[in-house]
Amino acid sequence: MTRRRARGSRSGRRAPSGSRARAGQPFIVITGLSGSGKSQAIRALEDLGYFCVDNLPTTLIPTLAKLSLRAGGDIERVAIVVDVREGEFLSSFPRFFRRLRTMPRLNPILIFLESSDASLLRRFSETRRPHPLAPDRSVREGIREERARLNGIRDLADEIVDTSDMTVHELRQFFMSLSRDRSRARLVVTLLSFGFKYGVPVDADLMFDVRCLPNPHFVPTLRRRTGRDRSVAEFMERDASTRRFMDRLDDYLRFVVPYYVAEGKSYLTVAIGCTGGRHRSVMIAERLRRALADAGMARVRVRHRDLDHA
Repeated sequence: MTRRRARGSRSGRRAPSGSRARAGQPFIVITGLSGSGKSQAIRALEDLGYFCVDNLPTTLIPTLAKLSLRAGGDIERVAIVVDVREGEFLSSFPRFFRRLRTMPRLNPILIFLESSDASLLRRFSETRRPHPLAPDRSVREGIREERARLNGIRDLADEIVDTSDMTVHELRQFFMSLSRDRSRARLVVTLLSFGFKYGVPVDADLMFDVRCLPNPHFVPTLRRRTGRDRSVAEFMERDASTRRFMDRLDDYLRFVVPYYVAEGKSYLTVAIGCTGGRHRSVMIAERLRRALADAGMARVRVRHRDLDHA
């Protein structure tokens, strides 16, 4: 599942100007934990026409950035991957990335990919590749060390993406949609439904518990359906508590979203949880999508994390 955090207000990035701003062509840097999906991410951006470099030495990042800014040059949209495979990465990258943020018109974006230990262990087992920090010890030890050593770089990130439950196709689709949304230079609100029984999305910006609402799971004719079905929505909306909850949640989001826009955030993730993530949270997320989209304050997307759980 995607964990996302927008840090526009803290990053101090300049708003791009001129033709690059209109074209929405940022300088994207992808980093994160080994096995979290950086290679799939860079391939997705390459499919969108980005000039992509995997494992670029940190000292060459400013040179590539300057080339991308040259008027009439062949390199405009750039995406790179840097990580612990590059020996100087951990010590020098923060300094180089802060330099990028001072370069006019560059609009650098740092995206940090991470995943749960269980997912990373499974991926290393499936690929049978050694962890770059653990050539002669267990993968688990390498993951633990890498996670600790990357904390400082993680704090610099504009976006943090948890790929634990994402397939390769979902990851590619995420980065393709990320690039399209960036080009529109507008706050994107992701309404994320989930089931508490499968764990909370810990990096959600806002989280709401809807387990207090009537549960369609206990209605035999509705149990196998989902919150996307009209019969489930009608069952829930017949109860006054659902309607009141929706009204208040809608009012709250309409109140706070403009403040996130003013703060400079690019993305806001609103997590909505019920027990299993199939009925109540899904229905509320779908209803909120319509309400927020009609308000026109932001671009609104919905993701149902646990809809396919039995």
